[in-house]
Amino acid sequence: MTARSTSADGPPPTGIPPTGTPPTGPLPTVLPPTGDPLRAWADRTSCVQGGDLAFHLTGAAGAAVRVRITDAVSEQTRLTATVHAPDWTLAVPEEWPSSLYRATFDVPLENRPTTDEAEHEVWFAVRAALTGTAAPTGKAALTETAANPGKTAHPGKAAHPGKATHPAPSRILVSIPFATWRAYTHAGQPRRGLYYSEQPYRAARVSFASPGGGPPPERWEEGLLRWLPDAGYQVDYCSGLDLHNGDELLSHYRLLVVNGHDEYWSMEMRDSVENFARRGGNVAFFAANTAWWQMRLEDDGRTMVCHRDAVTDPMTATDPRRTTVEWSSAPVDRPENSMTGLSFRRGAGAWGEGMAVMGKEAYTVRFADHWTFAGTGLTDGEPFARGALGYETDACALEWTDGVPRATGVDGTPGSFVVLATADLRHWREYGQGGAATMGVFRLGAGTVFNAGTINWGSVLADDPVADRITRNVLDRLSGAAPGDGWDAAGAPDEVRALAVCESVLFGADTRGRLLCREVSGQNLLWRPVGSAPGVRALASAREAAGGLPLELYAATENGRLLRRDPVPNLVPGEDGEEWTQVGQVPPGTTGLALCDAGIFAVTPHDDTLHYLSALALDQPWQVLGDAGGAIALTTLSCRLWAVTADGRLRTRLPAGPSDGPVAFEDAGTPGPPPHPRTTLAAHAGVLYATAPGAPLRVCGGPALPSR
Repeated sequence: MTARSTSADGPPPTGIPPTGTPPTGPLPTVLPPTGDPLRAWADRTSCVQGGDLAFHLTGAAGAAVRVRITDAVSEQTRLTATVHAPDWTLAVPEEWPSSLYRATFDVPLENRPTTDEAEHEVWFAVRAALTGTAAPTGKAALTETAANPGKTAHPGKAAHPGKATHPAPSRILVSIPFATWRAYTHAGQPRRGLYYSEQPYRAARVSFASPGGGPPPERWEEGLLRWLPDAGYQVDYCSGLDLHNGDELLSHYRLLVVNGHDEYWSMEMRDSVENFARRGGNVAFFAANTAWWQMRLEDDGRTMVCHRDAVTDPMTATDPRRTTVEWSSAPVDRPENSMTGLSFRRGAGAWGEGMAVMGKEAYTVRFADHWTFAGTGLTDGEPFARGALGYETDACALEWTDGVPRATGVDGTPGSFVVLATADLRHWREYGQGGAATMGVFRLGAGTVFNAGTINWGSVLADDPVADRITRNVLDRLSGAAPGDGWDAAGAPDEVRALAVCESVLFGADTRGRLLCREVSGQNLLWRPVGSAPGVRALASAREAAGGLPLELYAATENGRLLRRDPVPNLVPGEDGEEWTQVGQVPPGTTGLALCDAGIFAVTPHDDTLHYLSALALDQPWQVLGDAGGAIALTTLSCRLWAVTADGRLRTRLPAGPSDGPVAFEDAGTPGPPPHPRTTLAAHAGVLYATAPGAPLRVCGGPALPSR
C-alpha cells in the first residue's frame, strides 16, 4: 500500500513533495477502534534515500490509520498519510535529508495504554545515497592539506568535485544505537526483553521486526543530535546495525560519531569500525558503556541474540570469539578498550533515584595544552562540563606521577592513549557502581579515536560553552575541517634542546646542562633530572640488534666532543667522576646526530653538510656524504634517517653511507613541527618526537613517506 497525503494536517514542508496520490472523495467515517491497541514495526532500522521501507501494523481492526513521519532531529513533519493495516511501504523521497526519523501511527479516538512503550511509533534512520569517491581519511587527508596549504576544508564538501552524481556526503557519519534501544525494550517482562540482566526468565533473543525499540525516556542521544545542526554541522546518519559488515559504508566518511548509550555490538560491527580507524578513519565516542556486551545478529539482521552467559550460549563450544558475554570476559577476552580506549569495567554508574547525582559532577582538566581544549581557556586542575557525567561513565586503569595520570594498559587500553580529563566517582557506589570517568584520545592504526567517557555528554552542549568548544574541536579536527599539522603536544614548554630514545626511555638534554628523562608517551608527563649533560647539543642511540652495537646514549657537544654513556638514570660516575666517556670528535657545529646501520650521521647547518662515521671505527675521520638538505636535526626511525629543517620541513632519506653513492633528502609526506632554529628530533616505535628550547614536546604518530 502506498502513502496517501491527508489535508487535515497541511502539506509537507516546502520542497518535500507528498508521496502517492492525494485522496479523493469523502473521508471515511471515523468509528471508535475495537480490540487490541495499534502496534507497528518496520522491516529494518534504516533505509537509503530513494529506497523503500516496509511497515507492518496490528490491532487496527480494519480502521483507517494515520501516519505522521517526522524528522526527529529538526522536528519537521515530512509526511502525513492515511494507510490501512496490515502492511504499508514508504517510498523514501531522495530529497529527504539523511537523519533520524519517527513514524507515528494512530487511529482516531483510540485510547492507548500508558504502559505500551510507544509501540505505535517506529524509529528509523535514512542513510545518504552514496556514490562517487569517498573523502580521503587519516594521513591521506593530512597529506592533501599539506600539499594545498591555501585550501580550507569544510565538513560535507566533496573531496573530488564532479565525480559524484548525488550531492556529496558529509564527512561525518552519526550512528544511532538501535541495538541498545531494542535491548531495553520490554525490560522486566519475562521472555520479551533482554533485561533485567540477572532475571532467570529474561529473553536471550529479541526481534527488531516487532513493536517498540525506540529511544528510552531519558533520550540520551537527543542532546548531541539537536546540537549538531544548530552548531552548523552537516552530518549523515545510519543505524548502528549498518556498521555490521559496514566497511563500504564507512569508506565514504572521515569521522564516525558514536553517541549516547551504545552498549550492544556484534563482532562484525567492531571489526568494521576498528578496520575503518586502522585505514585512517577517525572515531569520536560521545558516549559510555560502549560495546559492553557482544551480541550476534541472526535472521538476516532481524534478530539480536545475547545470552549474557557463556554456559547457555551454544556458540561457546563452536566459536568462542562470538560468545555473547561482556567483551572483556572469557571466553571472548577482547576488551572494548582496544577500540574505545575505555571501559565501563572501571567506570561508574548511578541508577534509579541516584541519577540525580549527575548534575553535581564535573570533569577535571589533566592536559590543558592538548588540542582538544584549544580555545576553552582552561588550565590543568580546573573543573568543566558539570552535569555531563552519567548515568554511566567509562574509564581506564591509571597511574599517577607528579599529579599527572597515565593509562597503564593493563585493561587493554592502547599504549598511545592520552588522558585529557578525569573524575573520581568512587562515591557513586552509594547510587550504583563507584568508579571513575576518563576523557582521552589515542591512535588506532592510521586513525585517531576520541572518547568523552560519558553517556550524558550531549545534555550540556546547549548551555555549556566549554563542552561546546571541546565538541567542535573534536569534530573539526577529526572530520578534516581543521585537521591540524600532525604534531600533537605531549608536554609543556621546557628548555630541552637534544632528544634521543634508548631502552624505551626518552632522554633529553636541556640548556642548563642537565640530562632528563621521561616515558615515551603522548601524555604530558614531566621531565625528571637524572644526570648531567654539559654542553650537549645533540643526542642519539642505536637501534636494538643493529650492527652488534650495545644500546648506549651518544652525545655531540658544542665544543666538538663525541660522548657515550649507559642509558641508565642516575648513573654512578666513573673513577674520573664523569658520567660520560669521550669516544671521539664530531664535525664542528654539529647540531644533529643519528645512528643507523652501525653508522653515525651528523649535520652541520652552517655549511649544510651531512657527515658519516662508522660506529665500529670511531678513531677514523668523518666523511662528507653531501649536502644535508637544510637539516638542523636528525633521528632514525624504521631504518631511515629523518630530519627537520629550520623552516619546519620534515625530510627523509635512506641511511646510505659513502660506498652507496649519493642519496638526497626529500620532503616527507607529513608536515614538520612548527619552525624553530633549534628544533631537535627523536623517534621510537613508529613515532617522532620534536621539541626546542621554550617549546612544548610534540609527537607525530606515523609520519608518511613522500608521495610518488
